[in-house]
Amino acid sequence: MGRCPCFGSRKKGKGKANDEENNNRNSLPDNNNSVSQRSSGHRLEEHPKEESDGSYKAHIFTFRELATATKNFRDETFIGQGGFGTVYKGKIEITNQVVAVKRLDTTGVQGEKEFLVEVLMLSLLRHPNLVSMIGYCAEGDQRLLVYEYMALGSLESHLHDISPDEEPLDWNTRMIIASGAAKGLNYLHHEAKPSVIYRDLKSSNILLDKDFHPKLSDFGLAKFGPTGDQSYVATRVMGTQGYCAPEYASSGKLTMKSDIYSFGVVLLELITGRRAYDEACGPERHLVDWARPMFRDKRSFPRLVDPQLNGQYPGSALMMVVELTAMCLREEPRHRPDAGDIVLALDYLSTKQYTPKTSNMPSPRGMGSGESPKEISAILPKDSQREQAVAEAKLWGETWRQRRQSGQSSPVEADN
Repeated sequence: MGRCPCFGSRKKGKGKANDEENNNRNSLPDNNNSVSQRSSGHRLEEHPKEESDGSYKAHIFTFRELATATKNFRDETFIGQGGFGTVYKGKIEITNQVVAVKRLDTTGVQGEKEFLVEVLMLSLLRHPNLVSMIGYCAEGDQRLLVYEYMALGSLESHLHDISPDEEPLDWNTRMIIASGAAKGLNYLHHEAKPSVIYRDLKSSNILLDKDFHPKLSDFGLAKFGPTGDQSYVATRVMGTQGYCAPEYASSGKLTMKSDIYSFGVVLLELITGRRAYDEACGPERHLVDWARPMFRDKRSFPRLVDPQLNGQYPGSALMMVVELTAMCLREEPRHRPDAGDIVLALDYLSTKQYTPKTSNMPSPRGMGSGESPKEISAILPKDSQREQAVAEAKLWGETWRQRRQSGQSSPVEADN
């Protein structure tokens, strides 16, 4: 799914939109200003180092090097098409390193801005759950970004574009992916200096390595978080339909809670296997609108589950994940959890491995009616570790109860 504004067409920005781009550049340390001093006919001569690791410096490639690496951008090296560029698989001759090369479409102003923002962001940000930038090319009018190669592609392709001979993601893998993506988001919000609002969190931007380890990618729309007394960043509404938080789509006021809403949509995709927005679904094209009525009744939770799981999921964990998802999707931003709380919850769930049953599988209706001892034993450790796991589960529940407003009887009822 290509990137597009949530509403309306993309146009050349004026006024406030240009001011926000300048704010992004001005928020950077002084030693990075050489990167922003570019033109269509000049090559970037310097590159900012990551603050926490002074030895990191991206490589500046020539266009010929990257053309050679991708066999002159032949169709056989094509990986995918993004909102502002095409991605190819390549191999750097000198190091024999396999890489992903994103060739940006520079016919529009936005593509040039995306290139600058992504180079700057990935120069400052380093985390195991963020895709690493190896280098870039800004030769003449060419704009290319070189990343580490993620062998299994995007999460989107494993949820929605599965071939008949391909196994769907199992429950455990889905929880591990969700946990890793949450850690990447938490780093952007609370550990990066300055903080970053991702603004483009979606399943197609979560890439997977050969072991299904997830990494967030594509930071061309990212914004530095608000500073001082400001509680939001004023910006044009940009993103992908189905993922934009309602308050951001209506006002252009961007906050970290906007990212939390988008993360909730990704969680819902992992649970349901459905697309965030699908014209083919007619009146149910918006995934959140389709799912929201089912958040009100725990007995309806099994109806949300991806049919490709064939009933192979723990009922108790499903309830926790659906409640967490509903919290992320609350219409009132201040009622949504922050990324740190989400990491705590998903860390717990992802470490409790579910063992699929081989016989006497309960029906979906039975799965939703309660938590059977067999289900609980499937996700909890045995004997000496059981008490610790139960204590962790209680702590998990208490974390969310503290987030509720007084008088709310259920975390999924806050906005209903």
